[in-house]
Amino acid sequence: MDRRIRWLGVVLLLCFVVLFVQLNNIQILKASSYANAPGNPRVVYERYSQPRGVIESSDGQILAESVPSPHGIYRYQRVYPTGSLFSQVVGYLSYIYGASGVEASYNRYLVAHTRPVRTISDLLLSNRTETDTVTLTLSTRLQTLAQKELAGRVGSVVVIDPATGAIRAMYSNPSFDPNPLASQDTNTERLAWLADNTPDSEGVPPLLALAYQRSFPPGSTFKMVTSSAVYQRDPSLADKSYPVYTQIPLPDTNLTLHNYAYEACGGDIAQLLPPSCDTGFALIGLDLGASRLAAQARAFGFDQVPPLDIPGAAASTFPPVSSFAQNLPFLAYSAIGQGDVSATALQMALVASAIANGGLMMKPHVMKEIRSSQGSLVKTYQPTPWLKPISASTAASVAKLMRTVVTHPNGTAYGLFPASLDAAAKTGTAQTGTHHTDDWLAAFAPYTSPKVVVVVVVPDQSPNATGNSVAGPIISTMLQAAVEGS
Repeated sequence: MDRRIRWLGVVLLLCFVVLFVQLNNIQILKASSYANAPGNPRVVYERYSQPRGVIESSDGQILAESVPSPHGIYRYQRVYPTGSLFSQVVGYLSYIYGASGVEASYNRYLVAHTRPVRTISDLLLSNRTETDTVTLTLSTRLQTLAQKELAGRVGSVVVIDPATGAIRAMYSNPSFDPNPLASQDTNTERLAWLADNTPDSEGVPPLLALAYQRSFPPGSTFKMVTSSAVYQRDPSLADKSYPVYTQIPLPDTNLTLHNYAYEACGGDIAQLLPPSCDTGFALIGLDLGASRLAAQARAFGFDQVPPLDIPGAAASTFPPVSSFAQNLPFLAYSAIGQGDVSATALQMALVASAIANGGLMMKPHVMKEIRSSQGSLVKTYQPTPWLKPISASTAASVAKLMRTVVTHPNGTAYGLFPASLDAAAKTGTAQTGTHHTDDWLAAFAPYTSPKVVVVVVVPDQSPNATGNSVAGPIISTMLQAAVEGS
């Protein structure tokens, strides 16, 4: 009996020790992490019962702000005055689902925080709590115009400054209204979340930002990459003349690859790019080989996530070199932006930007500056290089080819832009294999001193649609407006 009592005493003592250690662990070691845990009701209440900083466009339009909510659960309500116009960049702040976009990436500046001591008077303040204002690079004028030009069609528009990487517009349709997601009524929030994650008739949920989170076959806009590979990795191919064909046999098969509407074209690369000659560029791809073409695609950022300063950007893809070893027809198709090549509108805007910027690709960004509630500058974005995919001479050679796409009578963008705009461009019409096309156009202006790059993609169009006919009118309007506002 005494032995059992001793063992019971030992067990109880061990339990006491474990309890003591755990209490100290909770109350001392982990007290801070528990107190600040996102799921802590007290933390949630404190977070939403304090003001939050403003997010505004480059021209001062308020895109997100917190307003007093005297009848709500919390003292402040997050509101988005422009609704769906900027939502895929600004994001949302949800009580249930957290934050996205700028609301997430610049959260530490937007939340109420203690003002740093900069002056003696700051030391005398009893309350140094403040919020910051995040000003974006995006223009309300250009964003509104992009929405208008898409006219309800599924697609996206990206406008970017090639010299700095500043995104001046980035709009996608479908979009979503973030206001219901910020509701203090949980039922409203849940219904909005369900609706915003439900694909539309084209299979696209509104919460998915087509501009940087969804990729499509880039079609002939990828010829910017293939042309760059010629000048950068095998310049001898720039002078090679390819026969005039309407279609070519594909290696190791009884299949053929034909030009759009079986048009006949041929010649050297300067003659092939204006009419966007698929047979010629397919042969160029075969001559380059998988290693060089893949290396050039990756030099431009394919198979990498772009360092965009908002979360969720998707990588564009180019097939691994090994996949072409027994499949040369796919190499021919990859050289014209089809097969398993896939790109976001943001990625193709970065490709065009590198060509327009002398071969240097800048990091894309949406934050312009951050200021305190007192107006003092907290942070400003410093333009930062990301990649150097091509030399300045290669960039100049490809830019010159893109200029002829606009100016040559055989060019696929001939007559699309006013001569005064001095534009350079590349169209793209990707056959998706479902009797539909994904229609692209990438352009920059002025050619002699590029200030702006615009890329438009409108997917899932009719088989007779082209990048010029569908994306062309949109990009012409956007490019003119962007250059005029530079």
